[in-house]
This record gives sequence, structure tokens and C-alpha cells, in this order.
Amino acid sequence: MSAAERFEMIVIGSGPAGQKAAIQAVKAGRSVLLVERDRGVGGACVHRGTIPSKTLRETASFLGGMKERGEGVFEVHLPEQVKVASLTTRLRRVIDAHQGFISRQLDRNQIVTAHGRARFLGPKEIAVRTIQGEEKTYQADHIVVATGSTPRVPPNVPIDHEHILDSDSILSVNYLPQSLVVLGGGVIASEYASIFASLGVQVVMVDKAPRPLAFLDADLSERFVKHFEGLSGSSYLGSQEVKEVRWDGVSAVETELADGTTLRSDKLLCALGRIANVADLDVAAAGLEVTSRGLLEVDDFCRTAVQSIYAVGDVIGPPALASSSMEQGRRAARHALNLPLGKGSEVIPAGIYTIPEISTIGLTEDQVIEAQGSAICGESNFSELARAQIAFCTDGHLKLVADAQGRRLMGAQIFGDGATELIHIAQMALLTDSDIDLFIENIFNFPTLAEAYRVAALEIVRKRPAPVSNLNPNPMERVL
Repeated sequence: MSAAERFEMIVIGSGPAGQKAAIQAVKAGRSVLLVERDRGVGGACVHRGTIPSKTLRETASFLGGMKERGEGVFEVHLPEQVKVASLTTRLRRVIDAHQGFISRQLDRNQIVTAHGRARFLGPKEIAVRTIQGEEKTYQADHIVVATGSTPRVPPNVPIDHEHILDSDSILSVNYLPQSLVVLGGGVIASEYASIFASLGVQVVMVDKAPRPLAFLDADLSERFVKHFEGLSGSSYLGSQEVKEVRWDGVSAVETELADGTTLRSDKLLCALGRIANVADLDVAAAGLEVTSRGLLEVDDFCRTAVQSIYAVGDVIGPPALASSSMEQGRRAARHALNLPLGKGSEVIPAGIYTIPEISTIGLTEDQVIEAQGSAICGESNFSELARAQIAFCTDGHLKLVADAQGRRLMGAQIFGDGATELIHIAQMALLTDSDIDLFIENIFNFPTLAEAYRVAALEIVRKRPAPVSNLNPNPMERVL
């Protein structure tokens, strides 16, 4: 083995978290090595996760919109046995475009890349084995682990990638199934369930939680279930345990539940979370241990128990969203290099690409009540907005959460088309500590969905407590 080549920072993994860590470090004038085991850059986000699933979602959303807009004018329907590949014809172009952008960004920032499997030799040294079997060693003062995750598969779900699929293989099915069972109630499960239901597939979601997306404001998850169950006869079965999953060898996947119910479907998607990609890293050689859930434990700065090693993205667990992973990468690099973290790290939006979208930022109503004793909320239904009526997207809702006085914005939750874009208005308000009146005193384009902010803010103003005057109009009462 040749002498180790030295860098100031090594980043293992080129997904959203790894990219941001590497770019942040090189922008600070440090030498960076980015290690990626796949031939291209971008990680699972580009090739198997975010980009592919959102491309399919865009097609499903477009077709659903066409059906509504064409009502009484023309009919839109998918032919039987439609190939899933035909619904993602733009996928290769989208992946190539995004991967090309990432590659150019890495090149112009002079980030050195190495392709191969990395493993720790010590807390500041790694070895990288290429596909040709050659191995080279590298050293750095700081190492950032951003190796992502793979689908978690319980022992009673025999994944065969043909009839019983995981979240990496679901888009490889040849034909759109007529029925689909989805195991799980998290982000990935909810996104795929709503996508396939929008395409006319009868979907049954099964999860041990009483409601999907249980980490959200209860109102948001309830709205999601209501919309989902209105699509193609789909349904959510909560508080259920899966006893066994099997392919009957002929035509159906059978899902047996603990209560004796057996579901039969063309396909099954297991989306019961993901586990960290750390098996090949030999983290023990660096002095690290994984948790009982197979994750790397970190502090508020994404630093592990070993001071020179940071971990970001899916390897540290929830929320495991691209947006939060990017911020973790940036945060880790800045902390490692003794740079100020900045205020942006405190306010990160969460976007869930169901149909329709869900997005949140800041605190929920329950969290504000717990912290301050009470909260004032304002809400707006998209059905009240002219733009929503025009665009056939009336099934939407925006909720603003203010402090007990109804003055300061504390959080926002949005369900509906464009939610992941609309949330950034609330983000800017939170970052600037803006008063709720900001949404009333300023003019929004008409007609737009953004007007929902003004409607919700007006409701908060109406609920504000009456001002208490220090002046007593009756002088005798002051004496008494």
C-alpha cells in the first residue's frame, strides 16, 4: 500500500449531505477529497431516491390535474398494462442533467474525487478500494461520513424485487399494478402510496401507527388520509402488525395481519424505514460504534464520539430529508473548521412530496402551547382562494402558528399543491423575526395561492387578546 495522500477534509459519500460538506469546506479554502463508491456522483438521491420518485410523482400529478381540468371537455385515462417506464420517460434526462450539474460544481470548486469503497484505518485515515481492486490510503484532520442508507427489510418480508419490492426497486416494475399494498406510514411510504393511488392503483397502506406521518401536526396527517382514501378506493389500515408476507406463486402477494386479515395484491412495497450504509466502513477501526438501530450517534454539530469524525444525512437517522441533510453537511463542515454556523441552521423546512404536497417549518401548535402555555393560530382553506378554484387545487390548507399574543410567527404547516414552495414565505418570516402583521400589510399577487398567508394572518389578528390599558377612567376606583 502506497503512502497516504493528505487532505484537510475527507467526505465519504456524494449525496446531498456530502456535497454540501465538501463544497462548504473548499469554499473556506481547505483541500477536500470526496469519495463515492458509485461510478457517478449524487448518491442514492439522484439514482434511486429523490429524483426518480419525484419524476414519477410529477407525471402522476400532471395526469391527475389533466383529468380534473378536462372534465366535460375531454377524457384522460391510462391504458391497461401501462409500463411504469413510460411514465418516467424524462427520468434519464433529469438524472443526467442533475448529475452533470453536480459534477461541474465539484470541478469548478476543485474538489478531488475518488471512486471506490472506503473503510476506516483509524480516526484520521481511510483506505479506498477501486472497482479494479486497487487500494489507496488517505489522511485528513476531519472526516465526514455521508454514506446514506439502504431499505430496511424485516425478516417476515421476503423481498424478491419482482412481486415484493423495496423503495429502491419499486420503480423497476414493468407494468403499473392494479393493486398495491404498502407497508409503512413514513415519508417514503406515504409518497409512493399517494403517487400510485393517483395513477389509478388501488393502494392499501398498513402500519403499526394509528395514523401515517405521525410526526406531523395531526391535522396535516388527517388531511392526507382523507385525500388518499378518496383516490381509487385506497385505504389506510393503522395500528396493525404484519405477521407474514408471501407470494402465492401464481398471481398475488398475500399479506397476513396479526388480527387474521389477509390482503391480496398484485405487488407489495415494503417501506419500513432505512438503515445506515456503514457495514463496509469498519467504523470500529476508527473507534466508533453504531447504535442499536444501526445509526451513528452525533451531537448538535453532527460530530460523533470521535472528535475528528462527523456524520450527516441518513446515517444519523430522522428526519433523513434532502433539505435537512444538506444543512447537516454544511453545519458539520463549518463546525469542524471553526466557522460560524449562521442563523439558517435553526430554521429548516420539511417537504413531503405526497399528492398533494405537505410542508412544515418551525413549531406546531402543540409545541408552542407546551413552551408558552398557549398559542394563537390562523388558518386558510385553498377553496377560498381564486387561484385554487382556477387551478383545480382546492383541497389545500395553510395554518400559521403564532405566540400567545398573536404577534410573532412560530411555525407554519401547509397541505396542498405547491406546499413545498409556499413554505419558504414562512421561512423568510421566521428568519427575520417578522411580525404576523407582515402578511397583512404587504400585497400578494392576485390570484395566487400565497394569498393564503394573508387570510390566515387576519384570523390571528382577530383572535388577539384585547390590549390592557393602564389608565383607569374612574378615579374613585383607584382610591378604593
